[in-house]
Amino acid sequence: MYPNDLFFGIDLYAIMLAVGFLSALVYFRLLADRLKFGASLQNLCIVGALVGLIGGYFAAVLTQAIYHALATGTFSLNENTGATFYGGLIGGAACYLLVYFGVGRGILKQKETTRRFWQMSSIAAGCIALAHGFGRIGCLFAGCCHGKITDRWYGVYNVALGAKTVPIQLFEALFLWGLCVFLTWNTLKKRRQNGLAWYLILYAIWRFCIEFFRADDRGAGWIASLSPSQSVAILLLPVGIALWLVERKTNRRERTHEN
Repeated sequence: MYPNDLFFGIDLYAIMLAVGFLSALVYFRLLADRLKFGASLQNLCIVGALVGLIGGYFAAVLTQAIYHALATGTFSLNENTGATFYGGLIGGAACYLLVYFGVGRGILKQKETTRRFWQMSSIAAGCIALAHGFGRIGCLFAGCCHGKITDRWYGVYNVALGAKTVPIQLFEALFLWGLCVFLTWNTLKKRRQNGLAWYLILYAIWRFCIEFFRADDRGAGWIASLSPSQSVAILLLPVGIALWLVERKTNRRERTHEN
């Protein structure tokens, strides 16, 4: 683990979060231009992303507080509560969709929001994977979300623990960036619109497996023998499969109408 605190109260964790958001914004612009999204739709998506980022952060902290309450019997929200990714993902997605359909379809009367939904969700999946990867590097700098203590050569020294730990954060960052590459290829080269489904399926499998190698305090979920994130992964895996089937059926019907 490298020194986290830098200057003026800014640490490497916050810097990596900012890098992740900016990289996702650039990624979105590049893919949206390639797929010929209109300027108004692109701006709507960016506004939705900002709202989703804020809402997702509060949802992530609230979810972590609930996990701790399940483990300790005490509910508290403070600067030490922490945050959980899946809580932020679900809360942020809900806020984003509220803006995308509520403002775009309901207020701006943009029919393009419905027609472009599957393409948009595929791009969004790549954005999430890319930004999350940088976020995990931030976790590596901060020493949170760490793996089990190890004396192997690949261990990274954790200042808070005074020992080397398995760099789960780095492994996950590499997986997420690889997933982003796959989703980009799937969206641009293969011209498929099931990126969100693939993201939910593949990340759920990864997260369920990698949780066995983590050793940080994550609270408790509703399945006693599993971590909270493993419990959520079990739920999101069939959601991803269902989305894959719905997207496939929807696009097959659209191609039939076009012919």
